[in-house]
Amino acid sequence: MEFIRNYLLNLGLSSEIVSFVMLLLLLILIFVVKIIVDKIIIDILKSIVGRGKSIGKFILQRKVIYRVSHIVPALVILFFTSSFPEYEGAIFIGLNIYFTLIGLFIIFSILDVLEDIYNTKVISKDKPIRGFIQVSKIIFSIASIITIISSLIGQSPIYILSGLGAATAILLIVFKDSLLGLVAGIQISTNDMLRIGDWIEMPKYGADGDVIEISLNTVKVKNWDMTITTIPAYALISDSFKNWRGMSESGGRRIMREILIDINSVSFVSPQLLEKMKKVQVLKNFIHEKEKEIDSYNKKNNIDTTLSINGRRLTNLGIFRAYIYHYLENNSHIHNDMIKMVRQMPSNSKGVPLQVYAFTNDIKWVNFESVQSDIFDHLFAVISEFDLRVYQEPTGHDFKQFFDKNNVNNK
Repeated sequence: MEFIRNYLLNLGLSSEIVSFVMLLLLLILIFVVKIIVDKIIIDILKSIVGRGKSIGKFILQRKVIYRVSHIVPALVILFFTSSFPEYEGAIFIGLNIYFTLIGLFIIFSILDVLEDIYNTKVISKDKPIRGFIQVSKIIFSIASIITIISSLIGQSPIYILSGLGAATAILLIVFKDSLLGLVAGIQISTNDMLRIGDWIEMPKYGADGDVIEISLNTVKVKNWDMTITTIPAYALISDSFKNWRGMSESGGRRIMREILIDINSVSFVSPQLLEKMKKVQVLKNFIHEKEKEIDSYNKKNNIDTTLSINGRRLTNLGIFRAYIYHYLENNSHIHNDMIKMVRQMPSNSKGVPLQVYAFTNDIKWVNFESVQSDIFDHLFAVISEFDLRVYQEPTGHDFKQFFDKNNVNNK
């Protein structure tokens, strides 16, 4: 460059024209070097890095090599800076800013690669690090901004940092959500409150589905209707939400549904009904043991059994409860190692609620609903065998039948 400069000056060209020609030559040189780097060196590096299984793939996806290659043209300019003494100061400032920005983008890519590698580990579902990666990016961005400003004004970064005290309140306002999200992310991770793949419910935000992303400021939930709900990370700390992870890990999903029994159909068991119930496979042993227990109690206490109100007797509702319990016990889809009961809830204006409380051994939603429906299909079908009726509010058809029957009787 010095030789070319002197040669052009000896030809009698002005310094401005000489500088322009040299700048043009430098741009051509940079262009040639960039082509060599992109077409030869980067391709060679890609083939070498691509041999790695996961790490190499992530490096290529995040364009780490491509961003590093942007340093080469700047190095060429730096090497020939002395050839432009009149612009040397401005060139150094520009290169400083350029190196800072390129370095920032390279750091971003490296952090993304680290996150990708971490996400391949099993622990990533329990302890996501996206929030920490985003905080690191913010810190490096702030440091880069300070470095660029110090280059432009020609002052040390320490000088700028000393003036940040007065702007702390403004920074807190600007980065309020990020700071709240950082605190929330640490609490969520430390207390293991949320993981990728957890099914959560948060009615306040209309969220009911699987967690697909946990970031610094937000948590994304994919709802069952395939919509995406975005929840502020700090809301998971300040508000309540339901996490179904315990159900998934337990291997059982709860059935808790009631059958409303018409209270007018509840009665003591007649001899005819009792004989019929003795033929029911799952009730044989139960009725036999219960009869012995009741007879023993009545005889021991000298109960006059000629009146049904005296002593102990079997009821059709009691036998139906026992039938449901034994039916569940013999159902291969019910988790027998978890709580299982059939209980009578307080009666109300709609009859006597009989609640089935059990757990299926398949937690998948579709399979669970199928098992639950099969159970209640069966119970609704057999309830009349116990001389019981399901409560149902009158419909237009019921009123029509009633009036048609009255009209026939009047005739």
